[in-house]
Amino acid sequence: MTEAVPLDPGARRAILEACDSLRSEGEQALMRLVRCPSTLGNEQSALAEMARVYEGLGLEPRRVATDPAALAGHPGFSPPLIGYEGRDNVVAVHRPRAAKGRSLALQGHVDVVPEGAEDEWTTPPYEPEIRGGRMYGRGAGDMKAGILSYVTAFRALKLAGLQPAAEVQMQSVIEEECTGNGALACMLAMPKTDAVIIPEPGPGLPAMYSAEVGVVWAWVTVTGRPAHVRDKQAGVNAVEAAMSIWTRFEAYERDMNRAELIHASFRGVNHPVNVNLGTFTGGEWNSSVPTRATLGLRVGVMMGNSAAHVRADIARIVQEAGGDPALKGAKVKLEFKGFMADPCVFDMEAAIVQASMKNFADLTGHDLRKYPATGLTDGRFFTLYQGTPVACFGPDAQDIHGIDESVGMDSMHDITRTIAITMAEWCGVEASA
Repeated sequence: MTEAVPLDPGARRAILEACDSLRSEGEQALMRLVRCPSTLGNEQSALAEMARVYEGLGLEPRRVATDPAALAGHPGFSPPLIGYEGRDNVVAVHRPRAAKGRSLALQGHVDVVPEGAEDEWTTPPYEPEIRGGRMYGRGAGDMKAGILSYVTAFRALKLAGLQPAAEVQMQSVIEEECTGNGALACMLAMPKTDAVIIPEPGPGLPAMYSAEVGVVWAWVTVTGRPAHVRDKQAGVNAVEAAMSIWTRFEAYERDMNRAELIHASFRGVNHPVNVNLGTFTGGEWNSSVPTRATLGLRVGVMMGNSAAHVRADIARIVQEAGGDPALKGAKVKLEFKGFMADPCVFDMEAAIVQASMKNFADLTGHDLRKYPATGLTDGRFFTLYQGTPVACFGPDAQDIHGIDESVGMDSMHDITRTIAITMAEWCGVEASA
């Protein structure tokens, strides 16, 4: 691997001045991307927007399909929730005239979670607005601001008359929020780089991910026996039966958070293994004993455990619940769709991590907090299955997955400047074409 060449002070100053001059343009670009309601299955508008963004950088965008048949044998694959037709990931590659530096991938996901109760938002979730130095909108923080940070960083080098002296990949992927299969498809389709930067948001403040839990999604469907409420005792209530299964997962969650089961990376983190009842459907009529109910579960996976082991735990819990009186006469179906993701620990001594942390501190006067995440990112693929070091850090985002999600504009600018200088140092620079 080529070693870093110190960045010329004049080049550094020119890059930072370019970042400053592009700040407003980057914010407007973020607004355009937030206006794309890119929930699961509806990512096309955001992907098309990213193709236009890459073209604006002078790069040729290309599509990378997510093919379940091709990915199914990979240990990082998760069973999908829906099909992938018309939802290809978008990538672009910068190639230097003479490769002298170290290659880099800049990756981010365009998908967002549902907006929830839209009437609870101060302003509509897909009509971004800046208030008090923060941009509000679904996906503004998680993680469209990070994507525009790396785009603006690359643009700043160009504005300064420079370009990376190594290959730089840009990857806009789908399904980070439910499978990660988009990231897996792109990782396998693209040449391995020397490092990856993923500008995911931190825990309400800028932070560098040091570790992350794994996640398994499971769906439990209970079919009871319907009856008129006047003959309630003759029926089997699917809703009550389903909730009796859920109580067992609450007990499992408590057990998985025992101190002796928590990896050293998470010491001091309160309750790092979370089990969530994320969706519930059931019943047909208030005056009928409900026929069917479905629980949608998200189960965290701590280091020292694995997604495969947790899957087996889930199957065991559901099977044992069959002995509960509430389930007598009911049928239970268990499915695994969505995340089947292992946990990982990031190498905090990796050169790309150290460079990013140093540059952030130099540019802002503040340190990036080391963050063991109780959620997960696409960084696990590069770490677990490719051995590529990952610097996963992003701007100050608040209320992600909640109401009035927002991202700090000053923080986004800090991340842009940090990525720009880190990219220039990591890849080296040459005069722009």
